[in-house]
Amino acid sequence: MRKNILKVLVSILLLPAIFGCGSKFLETDYSRGIDVDDGLSSTANIKIALNGVYYRLFYYYYAGNYATNIGDIPTDITYWNTKTGHWDKLYSYTFTDNDTYLYYNWNYGYKVADNAARVIKGAKELYDGASAADKKVLDRCMAEAYALRAYAMLRMVNVFGHQIKVNGADFSGQPGVVLVDEPIPAFEEVSRATVGETYAAILSDLNSSLSHFATGETQSNRCYFTPAAVKGLLARTYLYMENWSQAASYAMDAISTSGLKMVYTEDAYKKLYTGGGSSNSESMLYLAINGTNNWSANSCGTLWTTYNFSPSPKLQALYGANDIRKSIMDFSSVSTPEVPEYAGGKFHTANPAHATNYLINVPEMYLIAAEAQLQQNNLTQAANMLLNVAKRNPAITSAGDLPTTKPELLQFIKDERARELFQEGLRLWDLRRWNEMASVYAYDAPAVKYRHNNYKISDLIFPIPVDEINAGFGVTQNEGWQNTLPK
Repeated sequence: MRKNILKVLVSILLLPAIFGCGSKFLETDYSRGIDVDDGLSSTANIKIALNGVYYRLFYYYYAGNYATNIGDIPTDITYWNTKTGHWDKLYSYTFTDNDTYLYYNWNYGYKVADNAARVIKGAKELYDGASAADKKVLDRCMAEAYALRAYAMLRMVNVFGHQIKVNGADFSGQPGVVLVDEPIPAFEEVSRATVGETYAAILSDLNSSLSHFATGETQSNRCYFTPAAVKGLLARTYLYMENWSQAASYAMDAISTSGLKMVYTEDAYKKLYTGGGSSNSESMLYLAINGTNNWSANSCGTLWTTYNFSPSPKLQALYGANDIRKSIMDFSSVSTPEVPEYAGGKFHTANPAHATNYLINVPEMYLIAAEAQLQQNNLTQAANMLLNVAKRNPAITSAGDLPTTKPELLQFIKDERARELFQEGLRLWDLRRWNEMASVYAYDAPAVKYRHNNYKISDLIFPIPVDEINAGFGVTQNEGWQNTLPK
């Protein structure tokens, strides 16, 4: 890993309490750094360090924007009206190995993973000598840190590695990413694990997280990882691995553990996206973005409004006439069919820059369970799980309104994931794992047209940032990545 990325491995940035989640978020009175070799010497400092890891996750360079939107922008369900230049290289598949968005996906993914590793290491060193009360806090800190590292690694391996399974084909032996089992000393030579080894590490971290939650405390605010969110991330991970039974089991366990319910009226659906965790009764994990603490021009809300990205004409046509999800799919007063300007969608608040990201949500869990049951040939169970989401369209009132054959039901699930999960950053990984012959780079709205059609998108591999390769610390490039782009 290169020198300027490894700066974060020398000291953890511990930031003041500038975010709002409940009464406080990233709760710390410190505005100075704490030396990672000597500073993680108390439970209080472990808590502060963990808050620094959440800040890395929260930042617009990572889950606050770049690591989320890379899963939606270069897909069939997104449209760019060409009025601004943000994300245009990724959208049009003309990016290079010095692309800014790829660079920060790599850079901040490792900031999250390494800082989490340091919290885990520091908490373990304190644990045996801690009081019973402090042990509960340390267990909770380790549980959250393991989950944060797993979240970062799953995003990283999807962006910079091959999908682990593609419609039954196994690519676990392909190059993955650099694992951070222990904090990596600055300037140390490193190497990439395989995709399979990376997934094994992710599962290990998530299981360790649940083990520590079992003996520790759990925070009530859903801007922090909880057992429900960890189980949701396990369900997503097992889905990508095509471990259908585990995917279905953890998805349902996540829903049950969360106690959260879905809504089925337009008013209730719109209120989900009015900002903050209290507004969304379906989200297990969200970012603490609000009117006081947000990324302004760098926010997701700005990207999906004045930076001119919107749902593609193909996606818009997938919704039924009275589907309640259309209640947030408004366009601005200056929008035209030919040059659409979106009003934010899931970031549709009065000021879209103040809207937050919901990272792990109940509807996704039902869709995971539906797909996993279908792949096990349990069509009745699949339809029953799918109905929980599909009835956002009032025309669908019972499982009898859904397709009855496996191929048709699978296609419905694929379309339903497009309808339900738009703007959550999951579409690209879906297209790749399904081995879709995809259409990308939509143009000429309101017509449904794409510059690249029948693209074998499962082949797509993004390049490792060139600065990382040139630093000479052992990270190798994805060979032939240029040849995986659409022609």
